[in-house]
Amino acid sequence: MAQDRFEEIVETFEFLDDWEDRYREVIDLGKAMPPLDDALKVPATKVDGCASQVWLHPTIEGEVFTFEGESDAMIVRGLIAVLHALYSGLSLSEVVKVDAGAEMARLGLNDHLSAQRSNGLRAMVERIRSVANAALS
Repeated sequence: MAQDRFEEIVETFEFLDDWEDRYREVIDLGKAMPPLDDALKVPATKVDGCASQVWLHPTIEGEVFTFEGESDAMIVRGLIAVLHALYSGLSLSEVVKVDAGAEMARLGLNDHLSAQRSNGLRAMVERIRSVANAALS
């Protein structure tokens, strides 16, 4: 069910054997994201459970889900970019069906993220899923 943009990331990772290169790729993805407007960095958009500062601002137009996001940590900003590639543009019902753990495992991230980053990633996924579920209710 993964988006084309996410599939491109998976393909890129398949060519990167070294984890340093993969981390650089994740960081580069984060650098390519537009910054989140400071007015959107409010308690309501802040994601709890992340060691770094993380904000996700979801938007739902009709049935289509998308979000903007930012973090003060470069690797986490890159993880937001990866999640954006995975979720943005999906319908709300598709968002709640995505197995983020399995999709991220395709990148091999499960084995190479610190416990804190893994917890933060889970918190971001949970926020995305909860927003989609609330909109479906």
